[in-house]
Amino acid sequence: MRNNRQVKHAAAFIMAGAICSMALTGCGSKAAAETTGSTTTAGTAAETSADSTDGNGEESAFIIGSCGPITGATAIYGTAVKNGAELAVKEINEAGGIDGHPIRFLFEDDENDPEKGVNAYNTMKDNGMQILIGATTAGPTLAIGGETEKDNMFQIAPSATAKNVTKPKNVFRMTLSGPVQGGKIADYIADNELAEKVGILYDNSDVYSGDIYQEFAKHANEKGLDLVAVETFTSDSKTDFRVQLTKLKDAGADLVFMPVYYTEASLILKQARDMDYAPQFFGGNGMDGILDIPNFDKSLAEGLILVSSFAADMSDPAAAKFVNDYKEYSGGIAPLQFSAEAYDCVYAIKEAIEEAGITPEQSVSEIGDALEAAMPSIQYDGLTGQGITFSEDGEPQKALMTVEIKDGAYHVMK
Repeated sequence: MRNNRQVKHAAAFIMAGAICSMALTGCGSKAAAETTGSTTTAGTAAETSADSTDGNGEESAFIIGSCGPITGATAIYGTAVKNGAELAVKEINEAGGIDGHPIRFLFEDDENDPEKGVNAYNTMKDNGMQILIGATTAGPTLAIGGETEKDNMFQIAPSATAKNVTKPKNVFRMTLSGPVQGGKIADYIADNELAEKVGILYDNSDVYSGDIYQEFAKHANEKGLDLVAVETFTSDSKTDFRVQLTKLKDAGADLVFMPVYYTEASLILKQARDMDYAPQFFGGNGMDGILDIPNFDKSLAEGLILVSSFAADMSDPAAAKFVNDYKEYSGGIAPLQFSAEAYDCVYAIKEAIEEAGITPEQSVSEIGDALEAAMPSIQYDGLTGQGITFSEDGEPQKALMTVEIKDGAYHVMK
């Protein structure tokens, strides 16, 4: 059992990887998932196992839920998580389930809204959810964490980077935290001498953006980077960035770090071009998906650098198979890093369930205690890292990658 604790930062940072050109919009998955409204039950191939029935002859399955935005401005993220998790569930069920028990998978749209995230959690809990993969984004994940903590339900966040996500003892995550990202990005810029003068543009009303900024600024100062301007915006003023860009340009910033989501980034890049301002732009993992925005001029993102945890064109055979299987499953849509992180969450849960000898008949709290104890004991070779382990405070130990957009596609930073 873990005590309530501070976030332990992962240290590894490997500069490699790329994400191929993607088109993850809000469409659903194919026949392996049966969808009613926004709640999905995925995979039934293992249901013939004799060990998958209870004393009444009814199916005994592990019920895993997830939520994220599949509508609204960040729908690309939620759709990626949904498809990635569903694919993993499908594979596991077709291979016989977890110790002979199938997985039932539930998904709810939270629209990237904390209140709707809690509603989504309650809906899935009412439908029998025992384990949560989610949420997708920081705000709903933090809001739901308070609920899962009260219920002692095991929760693993695939992609939420906010530093306090893993503060409850029952919550783990698959992605690296925002502070880890911010610090490593600053180190990378300094170590590779990418800029003489650095500017920052971030959303000070958003926990994702703020967490990354704070650690970036700390490491930038320690590394001796010349921070010439720090500009902000809020959720109420995220369409016109000309004032901030003018200040960054006047300050002489030749690199602008912007830990923001892809929607805001697309507007920033367009407005920067309109004012003939062409610094090196560098973003966090929230920039993933920018090439999938409908009608986006991809030339605006030429040369953009961002960080990721998965490269769809990696030479790793497992990654190549995942890309092919994912495209087939999702009707031709290519995976994002969020897809791979959700996929890894499902398989990490499977490893921990098998490690602890958990059965579906156990209570939510019993399953939560057992998974919490088992997670630091597993080592998982996943899509987002080899030999992934988890510290007792819920943080993953794995590498971070950097990618650059060239000719409308993501490419490895050597």
